[in-house]
Amino acid sequence: MKFRLKQSDQVSGFLDKGTNMTGELEFAGTLRIDGNFQGSISTGDNLVIGEHAVVHADIKVGELEIHGQFFGSIQAKHRVEIFPSGRVRGDIHTPVLCVNAGAMLDGGIRMVDERPEETSVATQAISEQSDTEHERP
Repeated sequence: MKFRLKQSDQVSGFLDKGTNMTGELEFAGTLRIDGNFQGSISTGDNLVIGEHAVVHADIKVGELEIHGQFFGSIQAKHRVEIFPSGRVRGDIHTPVLCVNAGAMLDGGIRMVDERPEETSVATQAISEQSDTEHERP
């Protein structure tokens, strides 16, 4: 099985098969879970949910790879990839989502970049331009 870890990335933590953990998990670097986890996970870095993992959590990460089973909500700053053995039931909010053939995804997807100030300024400028065009004789 191939993982998309950069050569500079090393797995800094690992929960192996047969491991059961409940709680809040915060870490830096790359963590791989192959056991069972329930709770919340938070990092600005990378999380790999291995092929044998069953994770019930609310996740906030930089990047996420899913090879196992996931239930909950995901907020990823950069990217989420669901591999052929991956099963996801929950909502995903990320700018980049890759779903490989054979993967399962049941939930909501939000890929909008959250920049309300810029959007409202652009909308305001367009409506002002429209108003001035309508006022011209």
